[in-house]
Amino acid sequence: MAALFSRDELVAATGGIDRGLPEEGVFSISIDSREIEPEALFVAIRGDRFDGHDFVEAALSNGAAAAMVAEERAAGLSGPLLVVPDPLEGLRALARAARARSRARIVAVTGSVGKTTTKEGLRLAFSAAGDTHASVKSFNNHWGVPLTLARLPRKADFGIFEIGMNHAGEITPLVGMVRPHIAVITSIAPAHLDAFGSLEGIARAKAEIFSGLEPGGIALLGADHDQLDLLREEAKKAGVETIVTYGFAEGCDWRVVNYETLGDQGSAEIRHGGERYRLAVAAPGRHMMANAAGALAAAVLSGIEPDVALGALSAFGAQAGRGQKALLGDARNPLVLIDESYNANTASMRAALEVFAGQAAPGGRKVVVLADMLELGRDSPALHASLADAVRESGADHVYLVGEGMGALAEALGSRRVTLHVKSAQELAEPLLDSLAYGDAVMVKGSNGMRLAGLVQKIRDKFR
Repeated sequence: MAALFSRDELVAATGGIDRGLPEEGVFSISIDSREIEPEALFVAIRGDRFDGHDFVEAALSNGAAAAMVAEERAAGLSGPLLVVPDPLEGLRALARAARARSRARIVAVTGSVGKTTTKEGLRLAFSAAGDTHASVKSFNNHWGVPLTLARLPRKADFGIFEIGMNHAGEITPLVGMVRPHIAVITSIAPAHLDAFGSLEGIARAKAEIFSGLEPGGIALLGADHDQLDLLREEAKKAGVETIVTYGFAEGCDWRVVNYETLGDQGSAEIRHGGERYRLAVAAPGRHMMANAAGALAAAVLSGIEPDVALGALSAFGAQAGRGQKALLGDARNPLVLIDESYNANTASMRAALEVFAGQAAPGGRKVVVLADMLELGRDSPALHASLADAVRESGADHVYLVGEGMGALAEALGSRRVTLHVKSAQELAEPLLDSLAYGDAVMVKGSNGMRLAGLVQKIRDKFR
């Protein structure tokens, strides 16, 4: 197997100093000393909580072939090193070098909701047609994107990249490295609203993804939101000539019609020009079908045969923390756990509650645990309260609320509809676990900062 980067390529890309780099080069790249693949380059970046230089020795002991370190720290370190002014900038340099040599078809995806799920749909569809490299987990920030790009194999046929943001200006440098042939924007919703002040501000920031499109590139836009016209306008300003839409909205280039739920699956007809495709996915929910339609469109626009993409997308389902369903305990009378603990805004809350409305409890009650949607700014009370109808329509017998923001929803629902409202997930753990029983169906959803993942794990542990 060819090295990811030869010794000479490492030095040429970064301008670094070779202090004993292996002659054969490196075969992977990592920033986590605990997750080192054999013959990897460990990049000692400085994070908010940790400095990678403190873990160089551990990384080398765990199998790293070398470490990329800062000049100011190199004197105190031993072992094979690549010495650079700034390891994060060195990682970016490797990312740019990997992109420059690649002949892969590149797709980048962003959006307020659905970007990680859509990325997984893209990965499935493209992997059926060729060697596909994709972001892992949610590696979509200032270090996650260059790390994923630096790992792009020399001979990959396709590359799928997720790009996130918290503030304006963050997407531009990331997409400038990735340089996609297709830029996907899934949707615009109130996420990080405190940093932008309006949905229009969010849409313009997401539209930065068009700035990095390769010449002749395609803007692929989810159409099921109110900012579509603004995104079209921003794409045209960026010089994008080909704009393609997908979703349930009338007039879409790739339109979803006749959607139906079949147990834990979803099925719909996708209409594109005169073509009709039957798309089935392994999860319910209109939002899942829209994400799958976007993945199908991107695949066909990249030259993949529709039947190949449709077959691959039949395995497309919810990811951990994003609607993944588990049946715990006795198969005849399980506790149904729907894990939506990774993140939340009003759009994803409503979508999750809509799916939960169709979820039966095998022999007990339906329970929802909803925690604060963070970073909504001054509109937070109104946006939390706006979920009241969706909660009622979900058919939940018991409603548990977590966080100060959920106080507005508690007031909108009324005390008779709210079983318990607490400040933290830790406070909720004991009363919730005591109340749950086999046969119940429980959905847990909130922003990642509310730490619901720990609560989900406690439910799994008790009912395993």
